[in-house]
This record gives sequence, C-alpha cells and structure tokens, in this order.
Amino acid sequence: MSAMEVPADVGAKSFLTKLMTVVHNRGNRYLAPMNEMTPLARPERLRKPDWIRVKAPTSAGFAATRELMRSKSLTTVCEEAACPNIGECWSKKHATVMILGDTCTRACAFCNVKTGMPRAVDPMEPNNVADAAAQMGLEHIVVTSVDRDDLPDGGAKQFVKVIEAIRRSNPRTTIEILTPDFRNKHEAAVEAIVAARPDVYNHNLETVPRLYPTIRPGARYYASIRLLESVKKLDPSIFTKSGVMLGLGEQRLEVHQVMDDMRSADIDFLTMGQYLQPTPRHAKVEEFVTPKAFDSYAAIARAKGFLLVASSPLTRSSYHAGDDFAKMRANREAKLGKAQDVRA
Repeated sequence: MSAMEVPADVGAKSFLTKLMTVVHNRGNRYLAPMNEMTPLARPERLRKPDWIRVKAPTSAGFAATRELMRSKSLTTVCEEAACPNIGECWSKKHATVMILGDTCTRACAFCNVKTGMPRAVDPMEPNNVADAAAQMGLEHIVVTSVDRDDLPDGGAKQFVKVIEAIRRSNPRTTIEILTPDFRNKHEAAVEAIVAARPDVYNHNLETVPRLYPTIRPGARYYASIRLLESVKKLDPSIFTKSGVMLGLGEQRLEVHQVMDDMRSADIDFLTMGQYLQPTPRHAKVEEFVTPKAFDSYAAIARAKGFLLVASSPLTRSSYHAGDDFAKMRANREAKLGKAQDVRA
C-alpha cells in the first residue's frame, strides 16, 4: 500500500488525523489536524517593553508640519515607515522628506513603504522640497527616497536636482541625503550625487550579512559597503553615515564585524536602533534589545574610531540629525586640530 492510500477499514477523517500525527512526530511542530473551519494561528508577537512606548502625536506643531507636507505634495519617510519618533520630530518642525514618490520597487521584510510600480518622477518635486525647507526654517534637512530600480539612474538625477534647489533657495541649510543602493548602477549614481556636494551621505546597511537573504533580499551587503567607500574616495570632505537595526536575530559578534566593515570603508557616523515590526506580515522581532546593551554597543563603536555614534532603542537614521551633524562636524575639527598639534 502506498503512503497516501486510505485503508478500506479506516475512515478518511481518522486517516487524516493519523497522518498529521505522523508528520508532527517527524519534527514539524507547527502542522496539526485542521478542517475548513479551523482559523489560522497568528504568529506570536513580543510585547513592547516600556522603553519602546511613545505618546501619540497631538501637538499643533505636528499638525502644521503635516499640513505643509500635504500642501507641497511631499511624502515623508516619517509617515510611510511608521517612525515612532514622528510626534517629537514633527512638533519641532523636523521631517525627513522622501522623494521619487511613495511606492518602492523592492519588498524588504522590515520596511512599511508600499511596493509596486511607481508613478512618473515629479518634475516639481525639487522646488517643492526647497520651498518646504524654507518655510520650516530648517538649518538641516534630510532627504531620502524609495528604491527606483525602474529608472536608468535609480533616481540619482532627482537627488542632484533636490540638492541644487535647496542650495539656491536656502544656502545656509546643511543637506543630508539617505540613498538606496542604486543596484547595478551605483558608480555613476554616486559620482553624480557627490559632485552636487551634500554635507552628509547616508546609506544604511540595515542588518548583518547573514540576514540579507530574508531581511533585505534585493540588496547585497558588500555592494552597500563599496557604495559608502566610493563616496569617501570621490570626496573625503563629505561625511558618511550608516545604520543598522537590532532585534532581527543578529549575534553580538556579527554586529562587531559590521562595525569593522564600516570603519574599513571610513564611515564617520553609525546609528543603531531597535527594529519594530510594522505589521504581522513583516519580519518578526526576535528580541527587544535593552538600553544597556545599546550603550555597550555604542562604547565599542566609539572605541573603533567612529566620529559619532547614536545608539538607543528609538534611534533612527534621521533622528536628531541636525544636532548630530553639528556634533560630528565639531568632532572632526577637534580631531584635525589634534593631528596638526602632533605634526607641529
């Protein structure tokens, strides 16, 4: 008798129950007898600890920032990525503008930005971003984007246009960009953006190399390292920055290795924050890393030579970006001053 033949003296329901028991005993702990009315079990989600909880945004400053973004037809990563710090940042008129639309061509397991076929690039977007920066009186602006694998240059030209528009209307505003990896086209893309001279070039590694196939499947870890390295080779005066999420199942020594890889690429600024699962269909949180553990990572990172380290559960790439830029610039000047004293 073959494995799937039902014996004549055994009812179909009884046979199915026995078959499921055999499969269960062979090591599949998640398969159990089911019928059409059995609801699918939801995967367990870890309860957020107290240090992760934030208040819902209700301030007038928050409402004013949201209205300004709507009036300029601008998208923010603060909203699209469900950032936990949106209430604090928008109340202070800080926002990270997301250019090239609100639809991404990738489907990373950690990201809440929608995936699909993006719309055409908005030619008015650079001027709208510059106008918003002027109206908000920004001293420092962060500009990021969705991945646009559909565009020949990955969207690099739009980054250049935005930088140039901000420089024209707000010459004193410092500019930080957070770019995608420009898969298979990063050399020309980075060269064009660096020539426009942003003050900070950020590209996040997001996680450790081992987790890329499941967490960031459309990207390549070492390609991202090379992108950041190329920025420094083209213009050493531009600050480089990268970040990782913790709580996805990474091991401590793997995080240390990422720090070493970043320093080999001469990255100036490291950010580390807790991964938070946006919806049940995204990668689950494997661990809520304690504030004490974040402090420990920060101490190790500083010892490895980063100019600046931001490491806490609620740290995000652009969280307190303006203040951090001022600190990073001061740290570089102090470091250069010490080097000159030694040579003298």
